Amino acid sequence: MRFATDQWAVILGGSSGFGLASARKLAEHGMNCFVVHRDRRGAMARIEPQFEQIRGCGVSLVTINADALDARARETCVERLTEALGTQGRVRLLLHSIAFGNLKLLRPEPPAARPAVSVLAAALGIDEAGLAKTVKRLFGEGLDALAALADSPAYPQTAFLEEEDFQRTIDAMGTSLLTWARMLLDRGLLAADARVVGLTSEGNTVAWKGYAAVAAAKVVLESLARAMAVELAPHGVRTNIVQAGITDTAALRAIPGHDLLAAQARLRNPFHRLTTPQDVAGAIFLLCTDEAAWINGATLRVDGGEHIAGAAA
Repeated sequence: MRFATDQWAVILGGSSGFGLASARKLAEHGMNCFVVHRDRRGAMARIEPQFEQIRGCGVSLVTINADALDARARETCVERLTEALGTQGRVRLLLHSIAFGNLKLLRPEPPAARPAVSVLAAALGIDEAGLAKTVKRLFGEGLDALAALADSPAYPQTAFLEEEDFQRTIDAMGTSLLTWARMLLDRGLLAADARVVGLTSEGNTVAWKGYAAVAAAKVVLESLARAMAVELAPHGVRTNIVQAGITDTAALRAIPGHDLLAAQARLRNPFHRLTTPQDVAGAIFLLCTDEAAWINGATLRVDGGEHIAGAAA
């Protein structure tokens, strides 16, 4: 299918991961894209070729390197967006893909013991340090079955979550979804059947060390999306959440122990692979179609069945 030439996607956090993959997928089907991203100048040499690929789909692409959480920057973005839309263009999709959160522990924790390595080394009659080194090497080479014996994640032991960390993370990854949706709606920029999509993760119900602030933001995002699904429906807005499986993105790699999370996900997933940004982009594309107009207030899991799988087989 092809989207109408006057339809646009506003993607917050569109220079990598889910946001970039979604921009590319939507552009392939004719949707124009307005991408807000925040990157250092040195990263643009990597990012610009990705943007050129999107332009190569024959759509309009406007990018702005700005802080989507800053009030003045938002005003600048809306001015640029209004200009890009012209008199006929409207925003079909607002995709919130901002990954900005504090990844710290709640308090100091004692060093993790590794009794399994000690017991196994003793049973085999080999040097414990040598066994630990071998386990580390093989796990690093992709032998996921050794995840239980691998080194525990290293967390900073000098900085811990404070009230401000929670506030900034919840605003960035939670309530800013409403801020942007309400702003576009108030300016009359949303299409008559607009779609608003936020992104969550399994960390919304599963406790991962160092993830408390982000988890709190995800829960806020989901609760807020349900309220928006009800209160913005009279304006033609459908609001949904996509819960992606463990995906190899820059956001994942920022989490201490991300290699363990990835290994556990591959072992547990019925397809024994990680979710990809393209998997998620496909679902976001589907939510933008006319056929998805009656999906509102839903959490769509896109993980190959990872969330329902029990112990690794």
